[in-house]
Amino acid sequence: MIRSLAIAFFMLIPVLFQTERERVFIDDDAKDVELFLHDLPILVDSAGVLEFHDVVGSQKRFSIHPSYKPKDYCVKCTYWVKVPLLVGRDLEKEWMLEFYDQTIDEITAYFPSSDGDYEVQQVGDSYDFRQKPFVHKNFEWMIDSEIIGQQNLYFKVKSHSYADIRIAIRTVNEFIGYALSEYFLYGIFYGMIFVISVYNILIFFAIREQKYLFYTFYIISVGVYAMCVDGTAFQYLWPGWPEWNQYAYGIALFFLIFWSLLFSKRFLNTGTKAPRLDKLLDAVIVIRSALFVYTLLFDHQLFEYRNIEILPLTLIFYTSIYTWLKGYKPARFFVLAYGILFLGFLLKALLYLSIIPFVTLSYYSLHICFILEMLFLTFALSDRVRILKDNRDRALKRIINQHQENAELKDKVNKELEEKIKERTKQIEEKNLELAEANLQLIEQKKEVNRINTKLDLDNWKLKNNVKEILQDRLINKNLSLEQFIKIFPDQATCYLFLEKVKWGNGYHCVKCHNNKYLEGRVKFHRRCSKCGYDESVTSNTIFHGIKFPIEKAFFILYITNNRQKKYTLDQLSEMLDMRRNTVWNFKKKIEKVYDTEKGGSSTVLIHNLFSGHLN
Repeated sequence: MIRSLAIAFFMLIPVLFQTERERVFIDDDAKDVELFLHDLPILVDSAGVLEFHDVVGSQKRFSIHPSYKPKDYCVKCTYWVKVPLLVGRDLEKEWMLEFYDQTIDEITAYFPSSDGDYEVQQVGDSYDFRQKPFVHKNFEWMIDSEIIGQQNLYFKVKSHSYADIRIAIRTVNEFIGYALSEYFLYGIFYGMIFVISVYNILIFFAIREQKYLFYTFYIISVGVYAMCVDGTAFQYLWPGWPEWNQYAYGIALFFLIFWSLLFSKRFLNTGTKAPRLDKLLDAVIVIRSALFVYTLLFDHQLFEYRNIEILPLTLIFYTSIYTWLKGYKPARFFVLAYGILFLGFLLKALLYLSIIPFVTLSYYSLHICFILEMLFLTFALSDRVRILKDNRDRALKRIINQHQENAELKDKVNKELEEKIKERTKQIEEKNLELAEANLQLIEQKKEVNRINTKLDLDNWKLKNNVKEILQDRLINKNLSLEQFIKIFPDQATCYLFLEKVKWGNGYHCVKCHNNKYLEGRVKFHRRCSKCGYDESVTSNTIFHGIKFPIEKAFFILYITNNRQKKYTLDQLSEMLDMRRNTVWNFKKKIEKVYDTEKGGSSTVLIHNLFSGHLN
C-alpha cells in the first residue's frame, strides 16, 4: 500500500514539472522529456572564474529564466546548468541524458556517484571526437539509476559561438530508435547528394559544359556544409582534428556561396542576359573571396557571421527572377530552387532570433530546403536541355521544310536544264566532231614541231660546242677578254674541277707516303690518303695554294701573265678584277717566279698545262 502511494506521488511530479521544471521524474512509466534553457536552473558566470565547488556551495544563485531567448546567449560567458532528477526505485529501463547541440566547444559534466562525490567528464567539439562516451554526433551520458531519489547533474558550458542548450532525457531504447532513424535520414540526404554529384560530373565529362562542373562542386559544398552543421563531418571526416572542426563549417559555407555564384552566372547566362548584374556578381565573388582569405588568415571569429550569406543569395535570387522576366525560360526552375534555399536560410535565421518556435521541422528546415533546391536545380538543368532540344527540333523542322521547297525548285530547274542540255548536247556533238578533226591536224602539226625542235636542239648543241671550241682556241691563242674568260671559268667550283683533272688526271699519289689509294676528304675537292690519312686539298702544291681572293680571278691573272701578246698594267688589272694593286702585283710576281724556276715541280707542270686544251 505504501509503495502504491509512493508511485502515485511520483506520478504527480511530472505534472508539477510542466509548470516549474524543478524536478525531472525518472520512472519506467515516465515519458521522454526535452528541456530548454529557459526551463532549467542556470548560473551565468560572466567572468568565467567559478569552479565547481563554488557553484555547488551557492545553490541559491541558480535561477530559471522563462523569458530567455537564443539571441540573449552570451558567447563570452560560462553557463552552469543544473538538471534536478528524481529517480524512482527498481527501474528496469536505462535512462540517458543528451545535449543536442554538437557544436558546443566544451561541456564539463558532473555526475553524482554513490559515494557522495561527483564524476567529471569533458567533451565538446574542441576535443577529440573519440573522447565522447557514445560514438554519436551529439553528447550523451548514462544516468546512474542506482542512486535512488534526488540527484542533481551539473554541466559547465563554454562556447565561442551561440550554444543551443537543449537537453533530452530518454530511455536507451528510445535513443537508439531515434538515432537510427536520424542517421537513416542523413544517409538518404547525403546519398542523394552523392548520386546527383556523380550524375552531373558524368554529364560534364560527356558534354564538357562548365555549368555542370560548377554545379557538382556546389552540391559537394552543400553536403560538406550540412555535415558540419549536423556534426557528422566531425564524426566521419576529421574526428581527430578538433581545431579544424572549429572553422570547417565557415570554409564549407564560403565554397557553397562561391560555387553557387559561379554556377548562377553560367546557368543564367548573365553575361548576355543581364550584363550589369553579371558585373555585380563578379564584384560579390571578389569581395566574398577577399573576406574569406582575411578571415582564414587573421580572424576566425568572422566565420560566426553566417547571416551575411543572405546578401549573395538574395542577389542570386533577384538575378534569376530578372532573367526569367526577360524571357529566359530555363530560369523558371532556378527561381524556384533558390527561392526554397533562400527560405531555408531565412528560417534558420528566424529560429535563431526566436521568431519561430523550435520544432523538428524548423530544426531540419535547412536540410529539407537543400534537398528541394538540389532537385529543382536538377530540373532546371534538364529543363534547359529540353528547351534547347525543342529549339533545335524547331530549327530542324524549318530546315527540313526549306529543304523540301529547295528540292521542288530543284526538280523544276532540273527539268528545264534537261531540255536545254538535250539541245546543247546536239550542238556539242557537232562541235566535238569539228574538234576531233582539228585535234588530228594539231597532232600532225605537233609531230612536225617535234621534228623541227629536235633538229634545232642538235644545231644548238653543235653551235655551243663550236663556241666552246672557238673560246678554247682563242684561249690557246691568247686572245680572250675578261668576259670571255669568265664564260670558261665562271665560278670557284669550275676552277677546282679543272685543277682536279689537271692535278690527279693521271692518278693519285700521296705526297707523304706515295700511296696511290685515297678516300674522300673532309671537304669537296679534297683527297685523303687511305694509308697515312693525309688530307690534301686540290690547291696544295700549286700556285693557287693559300691565296686570299677568288680563284677565278687568280686564273685570269695567270692567263694574262702567260699571255705574252696582250699586256695589261697593274692598275688596269686591279680595276678590272676589283682587287688591290699590291695583291695583283704580288700574285704576278709569284707566277713569274715559277716561270723563272727551271724545275718548278707540280706548279710548273700546272702552269704549263693550264691553257693547253684541258677544258673538257
